[in-house]
Parts: sequence; structure tokens; C-alpha cells
Amino acid sequence: MICSVKQFSPMTTAGSEIFLRPQSRSPIQQSLLLPSLSIEKPKRSSISVQKPLHVSMVGDSNGGFGFLKARRSSIQCEAYEADRSEPIETNIELPKAEGPSEAAKKLKIGIYFAMWWALNVVFNIYNKKVLNAYPYPWLTSTLSLACGSLIMLISWATRIAEAPKTDFEFWKALFPVAVAHTIGHVAATVSMSKVAVSFTHIIKSGEPAFSVLVSRFLLGESFPMPVYLSLIPIIGGCSLAALTELNFNMIGFMGAMISNLAFVFRNIFSKRGMKGKSVSGMNYYACLSILSLVILTPFAIAVEGPQMWAAGWEKAFPQLGSQLLWWMVAQSVFYHLYNQVSYMSLDEISPLTFSVGNTMKRISVIVSSIIIFHTPVQPVNALGAAIAVFGTFIYSQAKQ
Repeated sequence: MICSVKQFSPMTTAGSEIFLRPQSRSPIQQSLLLPSLSIEKPKRSSISVQKPLHVSMVGDSNGGFGFLKARRSSIQCEAYEADRSEPIETNIELPKAEGPSEAAKKLKIGIYFAMWWALNVVFNIYNKKVLNAYPYPWLTSTLSLACGSLIMLISWATRIAEAPKTDFEFWKALFPVAVAHTIGHVAATVSMSKVAVSFTHIIKSGEPAFSVLVSRFLLGESFPMPVYLSLIPIIGGCSLAALTELNFNMIGFMGAMISNLAFVFRNIFSKRGMKGKSVSGMNYYACLSILSLVILTPFAIAVEGPQMWAAGWEKAFPQLGSQLLWWMVAQSVFYHLYNQVSYMSLDEISPLTFSVGNTMKRISVIVSSIIIFHTPVQPVNALGAAIAVFGTFIYSQAKQ
């Protein structure tokens, strides 16, 4: 409360005494002093208001403090609310901020990305070693899905991971996603069995081009002009890398192309059919692996079969011994782990960040495979790969 009192009396006293010190005044003085407040107790007056008020001053026209005379006095009183940001004594406790801090969240995402890239590199190395010694991509694909399914079933049974709550509608919506995932997985493995890992991933970096073309001509979706322009370096880089590939193989090339197309449909089916299904990324991929295993197993038996597998084992095992078995286990485990971590990462980050991370993952796989397997690379071939990967990065920026 801002109060100013104008009077012409020479008498002065402290402003706080008006409220706190008991005074013996006449009724006239009391009524003229504060007409809106009544002093009921003789010892100490009290003021009760609903909102906190500030009292600035009670003074005369000359700037001093004093009592008011009855005849010549004027009172000016103004009030304003206290700043609402000031602490107020209440029994209400403000809720504390929940969840991890921003630094902890960034650290978690960084760990996910590092694991994703590292596990993917290790998988590709062991997968290529198995396919070089035991060239049965359908069986290799089946084993990787079977291993992941077994890991998740054990995790659910032992309550290491919480089992998802699914129904018939969930599996019905997941079925086309699993079909596309199965085709893409087998096609990529067939490609790696025929050509270098680096070449397969260079061709697979052209997946955004398939995504735009399928969405535009089959689904009728339109994109901004920068998205279409970003396809030029992707298509041009992949073409340049394919034309200059020293170990070019048509089956390997077509396998990578089919894998791109299948994974585009997988993403489309997943986006449309799985909308509203509340399943975590880890459990979503586990269910996808189980259903894909069910779909793939009869086809793997029909295409290759136990007789071919046994004949290949009798040829490869004497040369490598238990090392071959270790390679098969490693490629199966790391395949599941890197895919699981990638889906867990997608729960924590935006699609744009995921696309950038996927681009960087391909670079790490291409470079590491060239170093480990001593893949011969011509300068023009390396330039084509760089252009294709850079185009993928530009696409991820333009798409958002």
C-alpha cells in the first residue's frame, strides 16, 4: 500500500509507530489517521488483507511524519499488489522437475549411437567372414533371426525385459512389415555373399531415392524441390561406384537394390499399420524378428535345404574348425543387437537425427570393411561412394 499523508502540523513521529506503538489518541485523531482501519486491541493493532501489500510512506506535505489535525488535513492513499514472483507463505509445494537432465539425455543418446555403429561394423565383418567360408545366405539370415528371437524370449521369460502386451490386431498389422523386413534382410545377405561389404552398403545408401520414388508414384505423396534435387548426387554417386567396382556382380547388385526397395515398403507399412500401437522399440523389433523367422524358415529350407547345408558344413568345418561356429554365433548375436539398439535409439531421437546417424553408420561400415578385408578401391569408385553418402546426408536435411 502506497500511502501519503499531507498535513501542516510541525509535530513528527516515526512512521512505524503509527501501526506498532500503542498510542492514546482522541477518537477524532484516530478516525483521521486511518479511517479505513479500526484499532480494536489497546496493545497492538493488526491488519488483515487478502493479498500482500506494500506500504511506502505516511508523511506530511513537507516530507516529515506527524499526526494529523482535524481541521486542515488531506489523505492520499494508493495500493498496489506485491510482486507475484515474491515468495508467499503458503502450504503449497511446487512440483519438482522429473526426468533425467538434458546432459544425461545427450549422454544416453551418444551411447546408443556409439553402440549402434560399433555393433553394426562388427556384424558386417563376421557376416562377411561366414559367407566367404560358408556361402549360404538363406541359412545365415535364418540363424540371425532365430538368435534374436531366442534372446528376447529368454529375456521375457526371466523378466529381464518386460514382455509386450499384444493382441491379434497387433500381429495382423505387423505381418506386412515382417514380410518386407524378411525380403530386405535376405536380399542384403545375398548381396554380401556375392560382392564386397563396401559395395553393398554403397548401393544401400541409395535407399532414400527408392523412398521418394515409391512415395511419389505409388502413394501420391509430393515433396519439396530440395528433396528431389538431393536424389541427384545419391543416384549419380551409386551409379559411378557401381560402374567402377572391380568385383562387380549382378546378383550382388540386384540383391542390394531389392533390399532397398523392401526396406522402403517396411517403413511405409510400419508407419501406417503400427500407428497407435504402444510397444517399445526393443519389443517392437523382437516381435518383428519372431514373425520374420516364422515367414523365412520354410523358404530357406525350400531354396537351400538341409542337404546343401550339410555338404557345405563338411567342406568348411575341417578348414576352420570351431572358429566357423564362433563366426556364425557372433554374426547372429550382433545382428540382433545392432538392430535392437537402432530401434531403441529411434525412441529417444527425432527421425532427422536418426537419418543422420544412419548415414554416419554407413560411412563407418564402408571404411572399416575396406580396411579389414583389404578391398581394392579405385579413386573414381571412392569418389562415387562419397558423393552417394553425401547425397544421403543432404536428403535427410531436405526431407525434414
